[in-house]
Amino acid sequence: MGKIRKKIGSGVAVAICMLAAGACAEMPANNQPPMEYLQWLDELKQEMMTRGISKATIDKVYGQNDFYHPQPDAVKHDRRQPEFVLTSAGYLNRLVSKQRAAKAAAKYRELKPQLSKIEAKYNLPAEYIIAFWGAETDFGTTFGGYNVFDALTEMSYDKRRSKFFKNELYYALKIVEEQQLPPEKMQSSWAGAMGNFQFMPTTYDKYAVDFNGNGKIDIWEEFEDAAASAANYLSAIGWEKEIPWGWEVELPWNFDYAQSGRNKAKPLHEWIKQGVKINGLGKVSTDTPAAVIAPDGAKGQVYLVSANFGRIMQWNRSENYALAIGKLADYALSGKKWQPAGYYGHRPLKTDEVVKVQKFINLHSFGKLDEDGQLGSKTKAAVQDLQKKAHLNADGYPDAQLLHKIAEYTKERGFAPPLPPRKLHKPK
Repeated sequence: MGKIRKKIGSGVAVAICMLAAGACAEMPANNQPPMEYLQWLDELKQEMMTRGISKATIDKVYGQNDFYHPQPDAVKHDRRQPEFVLTSAGYLNRLVSKQRAAKAAAKYRELKPQLSKIEAKYNLPAEYIIAFWGAETDFGTTFGGYNVFDALTEMSYDKRRSKFFKNELYYALKIVEEQQLPPEKMQSSWAGAMGNFQFMPTTYDKYAVDFNGNGKIDIWEEFEDAAASAANYLSAIGWEKEIPWGWEVELPWNFDYAQSGRNKAKPLHEWIKQGVKINGLGKVSTDTPAAVIAPDGAKGQVYLVSANFGRIMQWNRSENYALAIGKLADYALSGKKWQPAGYYGHRPLKTDEVVKVQKFINLHSFGKLDEDGQLGSKTKAAVQDLQKKAHLNADGYPDAQLLHKIAEYTKERGFAPPLPPRKLHKPK
């Protein structure tokens, strides 16, 4: 008989409800898993055992629980698409709120002695550990509300990214196999990101460390292990301790936005020569390479970002996320009063409007983009090229002007304005 588990809210609920053999409530009879699913689940278990997971571990994780969901919650999250594209300023104000900025500063002061050992070993400043912790799990207060095996089994059954999630499931099972951690303890997000810093199981396998030396790597309840694992990951991808993530800047009135973009770095002294004003440069060498980014276009806040900004994006491939980590780290270190991020642009773009731009770019061979309605790095770079062709400010941010240009575009004229109607002269 299959059993089902809804989202969970606390470690206590997990301990009570999520037993290794299953969850709290019996499934109604009409929610019995279909034979197709049960056959697939048997094949999945066999595949995991073929890869080296023992039957004892499979039994410990699954027991009588088939993790079947008639209306899969995790899959719904994976498919969910917002109506509006959140501006960078809106994203920052949501993730780096007044309360979170204050808490980051308090946690930094409280944990700095403990984190100094991790900082010394991995050359990662403690404020970044605090920032990732705050952004990922609100300082360890929420791990996502799912059991990792429930989430990953559900996502493995979904055909869209089955191969990816089955591989993550294997490494989650490997944690139980090697670390002997209780399966019910392993809370995650809907996508299987686990613990205080939301490590995917493959990341855990490669970078998680037993920093407190007790023989187990526990990224849920042992903060030293979790923090050191995060620092180990960032150190391994090349974090440079002596440079910050970036700076807020003011651009000269005649700045050419075609120079903006993370792949267009120049030494700081070249930007300064062009009239770029850098807020809080400090003692950083002006030979340090940095790139201008304008996540909300010319009407929003503009930044110079260093190579460390790109390393944050290896954790999460979003410019807005990387900005949030940088800003939260700054608040943790400085303890300064929180200031909301400002945005003075047009109305927020609708997701379907971004899709329209992406389709136009693909249709007319101006680029090759996923038509997903998201303003990722590839879309912004393609928009920037399109804006140049349309003789607009090439800030990489699609707006009403660009949508109007697209509506008026023809293969014959390109982006040139339509010719006025010819006046017919009547003979006298």
